Amino acid sequence: MARIAVIGAGMGAMAAAARLAVAGHRVVVYERTDTYGGAVRRLERDGFAFDTGPGLFTLPAVYRDLFLKTGREPLEECVELVQVDPSSHHVFADGTRVSLPDSSRAGVVAALDDALGARAGQRWGDFLVRAREAWDRARRPLLEEPLWPNWQVLAEREPYPAVPHKKLLRTRVAGTLAEVGAWELREPRLIALLESHALAHGLDPRETPASAAVLPYMEHAFGTWYVRGGMRELARAVYERCVARRVEFVFGAEVAAVLEKDGRASGVELADGTVAEADFVVAGVAPGVLDRLNRGTRVRGDGEVPPQRAAASRLTVLLALRGGRPEETAHRTVVHAEDRDAELDALSGSAARWPARPTVTVLRPDDPALVPDTGHESVTLTSVVPAAGEAPAAYAEQLITVAERAIPGLRDRLLWHQVRTPADIARETGAEGGAVPPPALAAAGGRRLHPANSTRMPGLFTVGGWSHPGGGLPHAGMSGALVAGLIVEGPDFRGSQ
Repeated sequence: MARIAVIGAGMGAMAAAARLAVAGHRVVVYERTDTYGGAVRRLERDGFAFDTGPGLFTLPAVYRDLFLKTGREPLEECVELVQVDPSSHHVFADGTRVSLPDSSRAGVVAALDDALGARAGQRWGDFLVRAREAWDRARRPLLEEPLWPNWQVLAEREPYPAVPHKKLLRTRVAGTLAEVGAWELREPRLIALLESHALAHGLDPRETPASAAVLPYMEHAFGTWYVRGGMRELARAVYERCVARRVEFVFGAEVAAVLEKDGRASGVELADGTVAEADFVVAGVAPGVLDRLNRGTRVRGDGEVPPQRAAASRLTVLLALRGGRPEETAHRTVVHAEDRDAELDALSGSAARWPARPTVTVLRPDDPALVPDTGHESVTLTSVVPAAGEAPAAYAEQLITVAERAIPGLRDRLLWHQVRTPADIARETGAEGGAVPPPALAAAGGRRLHPANSTRMPGLFTVGGWSHPGGGLPHAGMSGALVAGLIVEGPDFRGSQ
């Protein structure tokens, strides 16, 4: 039985902790805040409740596998999973609206044909076929296996089978997601639909590799899911599974350093001077924090992947509304920016700024647990913004103005609103500037890959969104599985079969 110290109680860290405990190890989790879940939190006020982190997720099989491998009770006995249908409703810049059925290619094709005109649905359907091929090529090495030592193969190989595009006697294939839209979809609203999947993760589609086609494919193929009571319930269930497997949690315990002895990790030192010896250390922290914990010594391996561009953050506005949620209301509505290029220009570059009229995601869960009674509605607005920096004055009001396109009479129903800024994310997760890590993507020279879970220091592993395979709830669960496998089975571990 090994002693394992886990730094942080985020979703990836808890997923690793539960698996390691089941394997017979003594696991202690040190969390600097007073609760678990990382960014997966809840805010409650006046009988209203809101998710302040992810509001939906895909690939529930990741957490089903976690619960299957760590106990008798399956995931569905611990939380109530709800498949969201329609998967999303879209309000485009020209006012066109379309609802996309969940997990139905024929339904999506028909809906797009009806809303955008003949052939629009077929183009999107053909794109999904190509996106599936990209998913089949990239799934195991990108998500289900530890990062290959020769990760350059993933960096150089574009898994998306782009359609040849002829222009000025030259034949080219798409290298970025924006080029996929422009050359293969060729319809402004379809392009906006495609690019919104990258923007939701803070990625500029003009620089994001074509392999990002897997993002809309994952939602289409595996569904969009909600947890009744809010996504915080998923964090609660994972925490309780850890406790049931005798994982020890120490809250309010900030780790000041990773200890080293004889060239390998030997435990952690807390801010109060307490020393906890361990045979392995699992760090669920951002890269800059990891370097600080190792007293400035970089512990990532030689030949590591190129550093990603600074991740973006999110601004969230929580709305308490009088009046119940109308029937047939979509759970998720994406209100697209009137000028997408201007929005991307604002978010990109060294002098990133806050977009004037951003794309806004509106979440309106049909969940009695989130409201005082049936005469009220709980709504969450989210927009991608630069990490760090202060929000412009009244920026929340801009999001509310945009959201009025999705919720008629919104201001007349508004009881109060509360704003969550990148500073709140930074305080809860420790990520510099409140940055939110995107998922890993193949190609682009490796700039969209994340560092391996193993490090240059034997016995020290990293878990969570800032390490392979990147950010997002399903990726966090996969990260936990990979780290547990590397510790239990050793460096030759190649993922679950």
